[in-house]
Amino acid sequence: MRKPIIAGNWKMNKTAAECRELVTALAPKIEGAKCDVVICVPFTDVALAAELVKGTDIAVGAQNIAWADSGAFTGEISAAMLKEAGATYVIIGHSERRQYFGETDKSVNARLVQALKNGFTPIVCVGELLAERESGETEKVCRTQVVGAFDGISAADAAKVVIAYEPVWAIGTGKTATDEQANETIGYIRSVVKELYGAAVADGMRIQYGGSMNAKNVAGLMAQPEIDGGLIGGASLKPDDFAIIVNTAK
Repeated sequence: MRKPIIAGNWKMNKTAAECRELVTALAPKIEGAKCDVVICVPFTDVALAAELVKGTDIAVGAQNIAWADSGAFTGEISAAMLKEAGATYVIIGHSERRQYFGETDKSVNARLVQALKNGFTPIVCVGELLAERESGETEKVCRTQVVGAFDGISAADAAKVVIAYEPVWAIGTGKTATDEQANETIGYIRSVVKELYGAAVADGMRIQYGGSMNAKNVAGLMAQPEIDGGLIGGASLKPDDFAIIVNTAK
């Protein structure tokens, strides 16, 4: 049995004061959660969030990680910095990083290597654009991104990774894949992992749905056998909504 994982991606939202308010409101609502709960906060909130979640059922993640230990990489953040601040998870290759900041399968792979080397639990994002889905390329795109992300990664390390399937056309648009569409594509992604690493790794790997999961559609999505949780955007900024999602994921 794979333990569900619900991760909130705050994106570029919440100052330190707002972070304190949100976490303080959220923590009692999800006490005793039957899934792993992660909040992936802006870099400026990581240390505070890590302090606030002590003694709760919440872990803290970052939204990116540099491929290098240190150096002349303006605007990047290193594994050592994130670790010292208290992050234990990290999102890698989110579609917005690919779309706006030039992330490629190669850079995703380099960041994944660094995250694993430093003991983080990576959440690696894959997913297709609307045009790619409409032209029947969903599986091709997902295969290319998975194979590229895991290039050179051992089976032992691959088993530590969470994958988030995020159809780009369903992020921030209010659109969502049907429960069956999401389940089918996540099942396909799992089959690619099985080809790369065998059944044991594939069957144990947690694969989330990341396309506008919310308080209203979480029950149907989580009822699907292949879906092991969600990477939540907008709903993670609302304590009541995020709590419903967490408490539905059992």
